[in-house]
Amino acid sequence: MGAAQIGLSPRPLQAHCDTLGGPVIKAAQKALEAGNINLVLIWVQKADEPEIRQAFEKTLAVRKLGREARDLADMYFFETLVRLHRAGEGAPYIGLKPAGTDIGPVIPAVDKAVEDGSDGALLKLLAETVQQNVEKHFHEILETRKFSPDDVEAGRRFVKTYVIFTHYVERIYDSALKPADGHVEAAPAPAHEHSSR
Repeated sequence: MGAAQIGLSPRPLQAHCDTLGGPVIKAAQKALEAGNINLVLIWVQKADEPEIRQAFEKTLAVRKLGREARDLADMYFFETLVRLHRAGEGAPYIGLKPAGTDIGPVIPAVDKAVEDGSDGALLKLLAETVQQNVEKHFHEILETRKFSPDDVEAGRRFVKTYVIFTHYVERIYDSALKPADGHVEAAPAPAHEHSSR
């Protein structure tokens, strides 16, 4: 789950599977060097195996024709692999991004946690980010909640900060309860219904 998905950032969800420095491309590079298709099959759906196998064989054949042909063939294979991987996640393929593309702090923290076998730093990052943003929004509410009943504009400022804060916290909580089931594009938050009790 990305930071934007739980409402921690105004940025759209980031993916690193479509960056030249991401895990899909790293697997592709290893597969091409080793001549072992199995190193990339894990990144695509079973139904996409025939297409990726065909692309792999073509790429291996063209790579033998020289450095320029090798670079071109590799890029063809990378694009095919990432396109199929993204389709398997239900996400569109919009091209490869350069290595070093800023994907924010969360995805690298996830990768580091998996690599190290420890989620401590990841949990700390998430907790600190949530705490900072909850405190910021809560402070805004405290600043706006004391207003004269005759100052309608000040009252509206309070309501705006209250609604923003409530929806923010609600999105965090709801996202924490949802199962992690692959790539999910950010969806607008559902309208909050105020009940009259």
